[in-house]
Amino acid sequence: MSKVIAIANQKGGVGKTTTSINLSAALAQKGMKVLVVDSDPQGNTTSGLGIDKTEERNSLYQVLIDECEMKDAVIGTAFSGLFLVASDVNLAGAEIELIGTPEQEYIMKKKLDTIRDDYDYVIIDCPPSLNILTVNAMTCADSIIVPIQCEFYALEGLSQLLRTVELVKARLNKNLKVDGVVFTMFDARTNLSTQVVDDVKENLPHPVFNSVIPRNVRLAEAPSHGMPISVYDPRSAGAVAYSDLAEEILIKDKMIAGEYKSRS
Repeated sequence: MSKVIAIANQKGGVGKTTTSINLSAALAQKGMKVLVVDSDPQGNTTSGLGIDKTEERNSLYQVLIDECEMKDAVIGTAFSGLFLVASDVNLAGAEIELIGTPEQEYIMKKKLDTIRDDYDYVIIDCPPSLNILTVNAMTCADSIIVPIQCEFYALEGLSQLLRTVELVKARLNKNLKVDGVVFTMFDARTNLSTQVVDDVKENLPHPVFNSVIPRNVRLAEAPSHGMPISVYDPRSAGAVAYSDLAEEILIKDKMIAGEYKSRS
């Protein structure tokens, strides 16, 4: 049984794309078959996995405007078990082009449902805004992971994201849930990072992952080489943290699956 996870936060620069790339790669290294869907017009997840986003190919844009099926847009990467539906600059215009399309919030879901069971996990990297692309991702997702940077304004805008999640859950996808918040860019040398973690845990009515992603130079360098951190520097603190996060998700999902099976 597959699981679709949207990586979402309307704030930019919180480690959303870094999490999409490295969580996907970590899951693949643990034997999962993983599809990454890059729904951010900036295409940083695409280039971060070593794919030229300027090359002509079927991308998520072609899928959304019904020029091809999702399976026709899936490409392999250089990393075993890891596949990609790429983004390109045309995706920025998709929101306007989809105006007036019947059930526009369900377009990605209808396309993804045809292939989701071919994968253990589908990870969707959402754009840094609450637009129709993000709503489409939430509509077809089973759950959401919210990366939060360990900075003073960490909680700013989070309430808006969570309200959007509740609206999508009420109107479009009743099964949507928040898997949890993952802290990124944690600096153990500063009191601020620790304070942010404590404040969020105290004020947020949603789960928080135990795995914390550190501020790490090698982690920042990896995308420019078109590699996940698990390949670029598998011994780095960033690689260990994302491996721990993947393991945490796998254990949690196995427990939920076991509970569901026992009730059946």
